[in-house]
Amino acid sequence: MPYRWPDDAVFTDLELNVQEPWCQRCGGRLTVCDHRHRRLFTLHGPVHVVCKLVHCPHQGCPAHTRTISPEAETALALPWWVLGWDVVCWLGQRRFARHWSVAQLRAELADTYQIRVSDDAIERCLHRYQHMLAARQQAPQQLAAAYAGGDAVSLAIDGLQPEKGHETLYVVRELTHKRVWFAEALLSSATAEVQQLLARARRWAEHLGTPVRLWMSDKQHAFVRGIAAEFPGVPHRYCANHFLRDTAKPVLEADSRAKVQMRRKVRGLRAIEREVLAAQRTAAPPEPASAASEVAACAIGSDDEALLDVVQDYCAAVRGILNDDQGGPLQPPGLRMAEALGDVQASLQRNLVAQKGGLRTSVWHV
Repeated sequence: MPYRWPDDAVFTDLELNVQEPWCQRCGGRLTVCDHRHRRLFTLHGPVHVVCKLVHCPHQGCPAHTRTISPEAETALALPWWVLGWDVVCWLGQRRFARHWSVAQLRAELADTYQIRVSDDAIERCLHRYQHMLAARQQAPQQLAAAYAGGDAVSLAIDGLQPEKGHETLYVVRELTHKRVWFAEALLSSATAEVQQLLARARRWAEHLGTPVRLWMSDKQHAFVRGIAAEFPGVPHRYCANHFLRDTAKPVLEADSRAKVQMRRKVRGLRAIEREVLAAQRTAAPPEPASAASEVAACAIGSDDEALLDVVQDYCAAVRGILNDDQGGPLQPPGLRMAEALGDVQASLQRNLVAQKGGLRTSVWHV
């Protein structure tokens, strides 16, 4: 059964493209033939993933009927998953290292990350986590049938650390068939230990008789050194998603500082709400105590209960805007906050002018 997303979920859009735009068989340029839309829970908020699917447009090419997905998709989550890799690793680390119960995991996901899933969904994720760790004990011969064609494969390695100071789960994935080859949790990210994982991947490829045409990872030093040592001559691409995230880091830091400054400027919500509530309890409106209560005083003076409700709606809208931290490099939350507060300010000013014939504009200043 498809997951039913909350109506108030705010998604960060993420568009993924294939890393290599050329056909492996004929060398022609790949073209977009379809789009796949996915929604995922991550520890940083819900994500709407748009995968651009491509194929070779030349009908005479042996690969013409094959559709290729962006390699970075499986770095976020495997097919049919609703929870991203970071959430799965977070669950596994707390369940098996800290011995949390499923009920504790469910409550913490809901309270801290606003991720609401059932106990059954958590149990399935924990089973997947165990299967990934058990995969390192598999004999590569068991997968020989899946790679009988002998086509070259693309491999990727990621290190997922749910919490700083704790072990990192390293996952080696085969991108062509979207398989996890094996995974292992390491306490150290030293080059020597990471290189042992890459050496295991080389042995798997040798046993399967499958040449490796490409490696993909972030630019972690241990990955760069280890891949060059174990797979000399094999191209090593850096993941575009990691590149964009690192490039956008200064933007997000500036955006975060802007949010703090805006929250400091927009004050007086609590005072307005208190005066409106007091006015609703009494027949006579109180005198406004400060500039922050001009809006409430306007509504109270009009002796119109509907205006009091409007004021409360404005307060709720502004509070929601100030508490919205969802977003990413392409939709910085601070920029969205400034635009939304500007819309509220314009709407508020129009209502104030209509109500009092031109009230001064210093109440909401962003």
